Amino acid sequence: MKFRYSEWDDALADQLRQFETLRSLFNHLLLQTDGDVDEAFRWLEYLKEKGMLPPGFDLDAFKAELEKQDMIRQEGDRTVLTKRGERSIRQESLDLIFGQLRKGAGGEHRTAHSGEGGENLPETRPYVFGDSISDLDQMLTIRSALRHGLDDIAITEDDLHVHEKEHRTSVATVLCLDISHSMVLYGEDRITPAKKVALALSELILTRYPKDSLDILLFGDEARVVPLEELLVSGVGPFHTNTKAALRLAQQILRTKKHVQKQIFMITDGKPSAILEDGRVYKNSFGLDPKIVNRTLDEAVACRRKNIAITTFMVAKDHALVEFVEEMTRLNKGRAYYTGLDDLGGYVFADFVRNRRRVVR
Repeated sequence: MKFRYSEWDDALADQLRQFETLRSLFNHLLLQTDGDVDEAFRWLEYLKEKGMLPPGFDLDAFKAELEKQDMIRQEGDRTVLTKRGERSIRQESLDLIFGQLRKGAGGEHRTAHSGEGGENLPETRPYVFGDSISDLDQMLTIRSALRHGLDDIAITEDDLHVHEKEHRTSVATVLCLDISHSMVLYGEDRITPAKKVALALSELILTRYPKDSLDILLFGDEARVVPLEELLVSGVGPFHTNTKAALRLAQQILRTKKHVQKQIFMITDGKPSAILEDGRVYKNSFGLDPKIVNRTLDEAVACRRKNIAITTFMVAKDHALVEFVEEMTRLNKGRAYYTGLDDLGGYVFADFVRNRRRVVR
């Protein structure tokens, strides 16, 4: 490999840093505008007019550079994001969120069972025919051979001990995103961080865990599965929160998977306020409707019976809602996190990568 060295150019280095910063801002605006490239550029123009962008920022040159890098392209009278541009957003989200985890948090998926393949565990067992010599616990083997004293060292098969192996397995995950109207109410944008987490988690699985599967499900009055490329352009609607429909559809998806482990990640901020009844949406936004709550809890129990753990990430801490989530978590024997928007991604990724999944019985 050949390298070409030249004199360091501070102006060029600053220009490159500025471009990356602006591209990050542009990607964030794309998430907020549901993938509308032209609207994102209009926001950049507005920020420039308000003096919130670097002096001398050339919006046309920035756009031309994005086109040159095949991040965006013209389709008729509108500008659209390319596949490479979509990948750039997922990768940036992954770098941002995954980089927040402590060093060493990454790794393979794990189960509580030992088996062939994987890393050595601290636990050992006596050697049996067929075990690999590379798994030998040398210190314990020698210690066993010394049981007759230093004058009579003889290693026999009975002295051999090997490490247990950590079993690695694939995981099927359904990520359920709440797109009810409350995700953008009260002057707080909750849907953008949630979408960013979903995009980052998708990129993590695609690049590091190719044997895993991830399905993304949006739920409001009803629940629906969206492909990865549609997630970016999905927005919040004037919907209620049909948590029951989300859990029911997630079970249907996981039923088709052959993965050893199956789990549901749910990101929500609102109480269950709707269910489907005789083909119509029954909804009640006032308090916790017993009919809606009980039907939703029934799905949590159904998940437990199918060995599907539910992990709920709450971005709100209303007392009544917390009680509901705790009850759902108890019935499912799952997990619940009460987190803010800033650390949402860290919680989701830590839980996914460590995969401390309880055995549901």
